[in-house]
Amino acid sequence: MYKVVHLESTDVCQAACPLCARETDTAFDKSLRHHLTVAQVQQHLSDDAIAGLDKMFMCGNYGDPAAGMHTLELYDYFRKVNPSITLGMNTNGGIRNQWWWNQIGLRFNRPRDYVVFSIDGLEDTNHIYRKNVNWSSVMFNAQAFIAAGGSAHWDMLVYRHNEHQVDACEQLARSMGFKWFRAKVSKRDYINGLEEPTLWQRPTYTPGKIDCHALAEQSVYIDAQGRRSPCCWLGARQHDFITDIKEVSVNWNNPELADITCITTCTTKSNITVFDSQWQREVELC
Repeated sequence: MYKVVHLESTDVCQAACPLCARETDTAFDKSLRHHLTVAQVQQHLSDDAIAGLDKMFMCGNYGDPAAGMHTLELYDYFRKVNPSITLGMNTNGGIRNQWWWNQIGLRFNRPRDYVVFSIDGLEDTNHIYRKNVNWSSVMFNAQAFIAAGGSAHWDMLVYRHNEHQVDACEQLARSMGFKWFRAKVSKRDYINGLEEPTLWQRPTYTPGKIDCHALAEQSVYIDAQGRRSPCCWLGARQHDFITDIKEVSVNWNNPELADITCITTCTTKSNITVFDSQWQREVELC
């Protein structure tokens, strides 16, 4: 049924990124700390379903996977049931210590396994968006993961305050042993003092066909509370958590009624969705 599963292992995070749903969703209660368990996953996915997956990755609408109490256990469970599955993670990189990241590197030992470190600049700028993220911790943790054999990817959000550092970030990533470097401009509104870069194009959308990313890759999202949603974008709002793709797909042909999340993420232009068009530099480093 599914080929890709996206888990949010926790809604806990040390960071306070200004455009994150953790900061902008007024319905989100930071005092309620959820940690996804294997038992909660099993409510939605049988072992047979997991055995048929191509990929399981963790990212966060409200939390960082490295903060999850059961993150290692979840990865071990999926790999045990499906030894050939690809494992992935997106993280700010500043949580946990080098031992923990060494363990992730040892577990992510198949050719397509990866960790995306979201690093938005150098030591003097990363904290401007990645608030409360310690630069030294990110560097040490990334190095520990790479040293253990892990495939690390550097993803950079480009703003006016860091656009002059894109080349330098790419070079640092190369020297540290990262496998990929990618840079993008956020499609989210610029608030809290953030400014649009001058030399990079912001992703835009025009009314058109909605090409659902989740349907195309046959994916499903399970949040930190154990709730299932068609995708992480529809699951990134506490006040209107979508559980069934039918709730939104019935209006895809009507721009006036279509869900705003679907429109701003999966509207196509020249056969490329808004989500895919945001990546403006992708470089394989080694």
